[in-house]
Amino acid sequence: MLVDFHSHTLESDGTSTPAELADRMRKRGVAIYSITDHDSLGAYGKFDPEYAQIVVGIELNTTYRGQEVHVLGYGFPVDAVEIGEAIAENRRQRDLRAVKMVAQLQAAGYDLTIAQVRSQLGHPDSAIGRPHVARALIAAGHVADIDSAFRQLLVAGKPGYAPSSYMSPHQAVELIARGGGVAVLAHPGRLKDESIIDELVAAGLAGIETFYPTHEPYQIARYRDIATQHGLVMTAGSDFHDPRYNTRGVGMEVESADIAGFLELVL
Repeated sequence: MLVDFHSHTLESDGTSTPAELADRMRKRGVAIYSITDHDSLGAYGKFDPEYAQIVVGIELNTTYRGQEVHVLGYGFPVDAVEIGEAIAENRRQRDLRAVKMVAQLQAAGYDLTIAQVRSQLGHPDSAIGRPHVARALIAAGHVADIDSAFRQLLVAGKPGYAPSSYMSPHQAVELIARGGGVAVLAHPGRLKDESIIDELVAAGLAGIETFYPTHEPYQIARYRDIATQHGLVMTAGSDFHDPRYNTRGVGMEVESADIAGFLELVL
């Protein structure tokens, strides 16, 4: 079964319009999918969903114990008030962080302005993030590519890094549940500390993104076991942002039985 419950557009840090991403899904034959932009629901209403089943989704950035934890939310009303308020606050924090990153880069001798970073947004209402700073650095000739920008300047310990200051993942899980949605832990294989999973289960976590492009077979087996142990549903997502860097494209092939529990909750 070809599905994709994790993808991004110009509404956050992807490089496709919502319509372009939907077209990629159609051409790939993805029958059920979500657009899960970071801290944005702006894609919804900007693409034609007729050929496929669409599950409303979002990826909320959160901060806990010095690391970013991403929480996916699905199946809630697009106009859920409390979720909208949380998105607005996260976006305010994103703006503050971007300004701080630019100031630090300037202090380190890099000729870069926040206006140059904002010029990399898909449109003025897009959620700003580190990839936009990276693209501005490339455009200004300071680095060759996204990987170099992050590795040399935008990760912890480098001149352009500024820690994020978002809601906690526990708050995000509770928020999504109160909004009538299903909270899922994104790409657990990227966590620095997996002990947070037990805490989030206690907060109401409903699922775990088991099938993900960089998850090794042993990790998939582990997250499958965790899902069984805690009664979590499993999801699958490509985390597609850009065809230059996500060379596998959109869509994840999974057994229908593995995501049946998730589909029962959101369809």
